[in-house]
Amino acid sequence: MASASSSSLSPPRIPMELHEINREKLVKSLREHLSQSSRPLEGFVLLQGGEEQNRYCTDHVDVFRQESYFAYLFGVREPGFYGAIDIATGESILFAPRLSAEYAVWLGEIKPLKTLLFLLHGLNTDSNNFSKPADFEGIEKCKVDLNTLHPILTECRVFKSDMELALIQFANDISSEAHIEVMRKARVGMKEYQLESMFLHHTYFYGGCRHCSYTCICATGENSSVLHYGHAAAPNDRTLQDGDMALLDMGAEYHFYGSDITCSFPVNGKFTSDQCLVYNAVLDAHYAVISAMKPGVSWVDMHRLAEKIILDSLKKGSLLVGDVDDMMAERLGAVFMPHGLGHFLGIDTHDPGGYLQGAKRPVESGLRSLRTSRELQERMVITVEPGCYFIDALLLPAMESSKTSKFFNCKDIGRFRGFGGVRIESDVLVTADGCVNMTRVPRKTSEIEVVMAGGSWPLEKKS
Repeated sequence: MASASSSSLSPPRIPMELHEINREKLVKSLREHLSQSSRPLEGFVLLQGGEEQNRYCTDHVDVFRQESYFAYLFGVREPGFYGAIDIATGESILFAPRLSAEYAVWLGEIKPLKTLLFLLHGLNTDSNNFSKPADFEGIEKCKVDLNTLHPILTECRVFKSDMELALIQFANDISSEAHIEVMRKARVGMKEYQLESMFLHHTYFYGGCRHCSYTCICATGENSSVLHYGHAAAPNDRTLQDGDMALLDMGAEYHFYGSDITCSFPVNGKFTSDQCLVYNAVLDAHYAVISAMKPGVSWVDMHRLAEKIILDSLKKGSLLVGDVDDMMAERLGAVFMPHGLGHFLGIDTHDPGGYLQGAKRPVESGLRSLRTSRELQERMVITVEPGCYFIDALLLPAMESSKTSKFFNCKDIGRFRGFGGVRIESDVLVTADGCVNMTRVPRKTSEIEVVMAGGSWPLEKKS
């Protein structure tokens, strides 16, 4: 019988000074930009918050989550707001939605602005969608700037303040705790959605996290090779089988700030030799990247490092043959890890700022999936999520290609058809001289087996 749930955590107080600091950072950056371009230090930043959405044509209102840039600057949880910041004075104004007479009476008319408005309009390089600029009746009478604000505000979001980091750390702590709870209670015969349910319950019940950072991925068996499993057509509904690996990618969100954690483990609590081979290949890459991370390091180089370590491990396990450098030259790493190594994390799971204006995305296989190609800088928070997957749609063509077929030990690699995959993901803060892993879950195979057998975490040190 699994033990009852408990938690050592409770939701921390949310200091609204956090958003004041964010606004001050933006105003400072905007003033510097305007001064450098010989423009007057005047005008207003104007953002429109999110609106409630009904489910299609019904009167069912979906749970509201604020637009991320608006949340970053103002911290308002309710829909229908506008927010303005006076660049000259730094003062901020919130415009509440007009309520019906049954709820409130407005004390006078808000007069139209007769000055320059800096509106949010720019490309999100993860979604290829554009931010929606604020709009209101009469805006055509105002002078607007659609180009200045977005890159400056996006760059502000890349570098986290201490208060932002505290919220990201709590989201990591409660999510780490929930992952461990799921790990302990997972059993052969359960449904994948039951694992998801346990995670959601723990983070909401103990952490006050109503929202998840993204749709939970609870993949077992061959489903674990589906990179974004858990979508509407594959809704975490498989039955866990003895001998399966589970890949659980789940992260809670607290006051807009998120976490993004992936744990992989055998559902029966014991790793097989083949599972150890793949898991430790990914774990070695995970550790190597974190050990190398510091300001000035290229994220593209970190991706290549992860690929090389995974390929070397697969060669040592007799799945691959030949020179690893030759494999890298033929981009064989992308066959086993087709996604990027990681992404910025903050108010959005894929926080913006991965590609500065004018920056070109890599075009090589695997590398083109990178969500950033920047060099690391202090106060960035980025996920480290190497993976190794056996995806027929990638593996079979590579095994038949004249350029890459020579690298495969077809006999041994054949037994991994249907294995699925392994991903290990942590959220990492770049510091002045290195980095700090904000995620606190068992990672070594021995640690996972002890915790799944009911052991405490962190493991008690032997005297």
